[in-house]
Amino acid sequence: MLLEPKLLTVLREGYGADLLRHDAIAGLTVAVVALPLAMALAIASGVAPAVGLWTAIVAGFLISALGGSRVQVGGPTAAFIPVVAAVVQAHGMGGLVLCTLLAGLLLVAAGIARVGVFVRRIPQAVIVGFSAGIAVSIVSSQVRDALGLQMDPVPASFIARWQAYAAHAGEATFAAIALTSLALAIIIAMRRWRPRWPGFLVAALACTALAIALPGADTLGSRFGELPRTLPAIAFPHIPFERTLELLPASLTIAFLAGIESLLSAVVADKLTGNRHRASAELVAQGVANIGSALIGGLPATGAIARTATNVRAGARTPVAGMLHALFLALFLLLFAPWMGHVPLAALSAILLVVAWNISEHAHFRQLLRAPSADTLVMLATFVLTVVADLTIAILVGVGLSLAISALRHARRPEVLP
Repeated sequence: MLLEPKLLTVLREGYGADLLRHDAIAGLTVAVVALPLAMALAIASGVAPAVGLWTAIVAGFLISALGGSRVQVGGPTAAFIPVVAAVVQAHGMGGLVLCTLLAGLLLVAAGIARVGVFVRRIPQAVIVGFSAGIAVSIVSSQVRDALGLQMDPVPASFIARWQAYAAHAGEATFAAIALTSLALAIIIAMRRWRPRWPGFLVAALACTALAIALPGADTLGSRFGELPRTLPAIAFPHIPFERTLELLPASLTIAFLAGIESLLSAVVADKLTGNRHRASAELVAQGVANIGSALIGGLPATGAIARTATNVRAGARTPVAGMLHALFLALFLLLFAPWMGHVPLAALSAILLVVAWNISEHAHFRQLLRAPSADTLVMLATFVLTVVADLTIAILVGVGLSLAISALRHARRPEVLP
């Protein structure tokens, strides 16, 4: 029962036209939100925009069909950007496919072993520091396209990257800055006055229209060529299995991120709907989805908190909504691929800047800073290491510090004699 997908539960209860109507509206709404976001996440990860769409289609369908939540929506997320970009730069797409495949197998094993309860007990200070660090890394990765800097490649390390930005600052273009500012203004304004509207898509469309009148703006087409008007197929590059041990730390990081984010997203969904998710089934679904994504040469995937919340607010009732979201994305790709090439990269950078702010845990970060404690040390150590070092090291150090501090606190407690 713990591994049974919620879809089977829903089908046993009975699925009719009214549920389908609600799920179809929600699925279409989430697909509209996910369309520009999936492409932006792919570009920030160092791969072609079509790869992000293919990941959202395949992994998104599998996560909803096999998952332990009624309304979870999955796909590529911003949390993976730093680790994926590093793997692609160092080992190419073959290395990324291997990492995603290994992470999928690890998640399936974790679900079968029922370790979901332990994943959800990662200290809050570690999660806050890690999330804030990822947000800073995302912002750092988007400066080139947001300002229109002509530099390729962008250095991988945080410090070298900002040194390169400073050296190329004079290359910033009016077109890129104007498009980035317009996209940010539209997204922020719509969140304030029209929160139910698809702000990301409206910003992308408005900037695309303006880019036609602004010469010199880089677009998806100018950098990546025309998007393929095809659905994903099982055709992946050479997988360097001989590097399994070398890539295992990155695979563990991807599995950790997928497990944490998917379960946090499921908890948010439970609070919004009053339902209860099955953690073990959710982890198995995440694992199968990542294996499926690897088989098409896609990105890592997990449950997406923002898209899941949008799904619930749009009226989703069952996992069918998430499955339909994937099918709608496939339809968009088949129908509109030639036009997507006109989307300016600056608009997608603005979308990711907003996403970075959303995942930054800024409120909790400020709260921990105002009340200095051992948890503050854990948070800052995790944050700094996430930004300037390595995600795996940041996680290990953060959790290790938390365990050490807990042990010290326990040792200082006076023993109670019988």
